[in-house]
Amino acid sequence: MARAPAAFADATRRRLLAALAALPFAGALARAQAAGPLVTVYKTATCGCCNDWVKHLRANGFRVEAHDVEDLGAVKRRFGIPRALASCHTARAGGYRIEGHVPAREIRRLLAERPEAAGLAVPGMPLGSPGMEAGRREPYAVLLFRADGRTSVYARYP
Repeated sequence: MARAPAAFADATRRRLLAALAALPFAGALARAQAAGPLVTVYKTATCGCCNDWVKHLRANGFRVEAHDVEDLGAVKRRFGIPRALASCHTARAGGYRIEGHVPAREIRRLLAERPEAAGLAVPGMPLGSPGMEAGRREPYAVLLFRADGRTSVYARYP
């Protein structure tokens, strides 16, 4: 059998080595693409329910960057969160603002539907909402809010 010219063999060997060297990067890229959308959370260091909400997001496939801040009020003002919608943490996802214990399911829906809005909010800290799981549940609504402060019900949880 005839042997390939040395230049051809060297080029093939270089391509094979380059492909093998790229494998770890390809795996990291695939893992990053498989991971869900990024949610950036601003919370206080001592809030247990905020930490539980972050766990809820991660368990539902979101990538989460959590930042402990001293002045959460300043974050809310910077992001234009209306006082009536305030809760214990504020987040950003896909250009939207997320206030309070919003279920991951509704964040995913928001990012898929892309409505003209500032974001979603669950005002207060209703028992039974993600991160606020307890022995009992309170009914609550997830509100879609606009930059001008107008709201509409996006989802209801009995």
